[in-house]
Amino acid sequence: MRLSVTVQGDFVEIVSSSIPEGRRAVTKGVAAAADGLKTAWRGQIAAAGLGPNLARTIRNAVYPKGGTSLRAAAVVYSNASKVVDAFDQGALIQSKDGFWLAIPLPAAGTKGLGNKRITPLGWERRTGLRLRFVYRTRGPSLLVTEGRLNTKGRATASKSKTGRGLTTVPIFLLLPQVKLKKRLELAAAAKAAESRLPAFVRANWPERSA
Repeated sequence: MRLSVTVQGDFVEIVSSSIPEGRRAVTKGVAAAADGLKTAWRGQIAAAGLGPNLARTIRNAVYPKGGTSLRAAAVVYSNASKVVDAFDQGALIQSKDGFWLAIPLPAAGTKGLGNKRITPLGWERRTGLRLRFVYRTRGPSLLVTEGRLNTKGRATASKSKTGRGLTTVPIFLLLPQVKLKKRLELAAAAKAAESRLPAFVRANWPERSA
C-alpha cells in the first residue's frame, strides 16, 4: 500500500508562515495553563481557610517576556513560598533557638506590637502586663498573666486597687514543636494543568482554510 501526499502551494512559504502562528499558539497556550494553575492554587489556599492574603501571594510569569516562542515557558510561584510549602507538605515547625514555640491563645488577642505577629515580648510591651512561666508535668507549659478579661475575652490590666476581678489568664501555649497538617495538593493541580497544555495550544492555533 502506498500513500501519496501532495502539498498545494509553495511549501517553503507555508512552513515559514506557520512558524509565527506556532510561536503565538504555544506562548498563549502556556500562558493559559499558567493562569489556570494560579487560579487553582489560589482556590486551594482560600478553601483551606488560609486567608485571601496568602492566596494573593500566588503569581505567575511567562517567558520570553513580551515575546513569543515555540519554547515558551511559565513559572507559577508564591511570594511566601515557605508558608505555602509548609501547608503543602505538612511541615514540622521547631523553634530556631531550640526552646519553645509560643502559640497565642484567644486571650492574647489577634495582633501583636505594631500589628505584627504576636510574640511574648511584643505582647508585654503592648499591654504593659508581665508574663509568668507555668511548668506543667502533663500537657504543654504556659505563659500566664495576672489581669482581667474584657468583654472580648482579651487579657487587660486591672484598674482595681484592691485587686478585685484579678485572675490568672493563660496567654501563650508553649510547645517544643508543631506539626502542620497537610492542607494543600499543589502538585496534583500542577499535573492537571500540564495535561491540559496541548489543548490550550491547539485552541490558540488558527485553522487554515483548505
